[in-house]
Amino acid sequence: MAGVARIPRSRGGVSGVLLIVLGAWGGLAPFVGPYFHFAYTPDRAWAYTSGRLWLSAVPGAAAVLGGLLAAATGHRAVASFGAFIAAAGGAWFIVGGAVTGLVAKSSISPGSPLTGPLGPMSSATRVFLENLGFFTGTGVLILFLGALALGRFSVVGVKDAALAQEMLPGVPEAYPGGLGQPPGAVGYPATTGQFPAQGSGQYPPEQAGPSTEQYPAPSTEQYPTPSTEQYPTTTGPFGTPPPDTGPAQGPG
Repeated sequence: MAGVARIPRSRGGVSGVLLIVLGAWGGLAPFVGPYFHFAYTPDRAWAYTSGRLWLSAVPGAAAVLGGLLAAATGHRAVASFGAFIAAAGGAWFIVGGAVTGLVAKSSISPGSPLTGPLGPMSSATRVFLENLGFFTGTGVLILFLGALALGRFSVVGVKDAALAQEMLPGVPEAYPGGLGQPPGAVGYPATTGQFPAQGSGQYPPEQAGPSTEQYPAPSTEQYPTPSTEQYPTTTGPFGTPPPDTGPAQGPG
């Protein structure tokens, strides 16, 4: 359904903002890290190398763009595309150095992490945190947030169905039984014609039709049957049949 493609703008708000922040950090950290003696070689701020471009700036820009699409759009396909490219940028942070080292040899290299103790950190701890902060850790977080946003955009929720219902012309926004429930669902009894069937829930059973209590059958007390006293069938003067005198005899 075309209406289900619309999603609330708040669906990818949090994950989109976090992707923007992490993408900006991953793209700019190699250029500003030398200010804090926390960087990869060369130890110069804003120094351009092909490794910083393809292994930091490009995946960071992909994460920023994906976060913007996920946070700002209200279309499911556009937001899903943004989450996908952000997740791809996070994956490139993790494996980009190994892939370019295998394919491009020494032309594209991230450099080497700075060594030596730094404040309370030992040299090994410093190297571990530099690798984690510039590539592996940043990539894992971006990949996780991108996959999480992609999963949220692929699910059709209740708000999505409500938006789709409002966009369809000629369809009621709500039924008595609840939003989007067709006739026959809970709270909206189905009928088979002009009048609902008895027991459907819309009318009480006692109001579905006339009953014997409203229209009782006539009784013998209201309409007594005629008796022989009221309507005698004899012709005698006292209500008894005249005596049988036999056949009349003529003279003689």
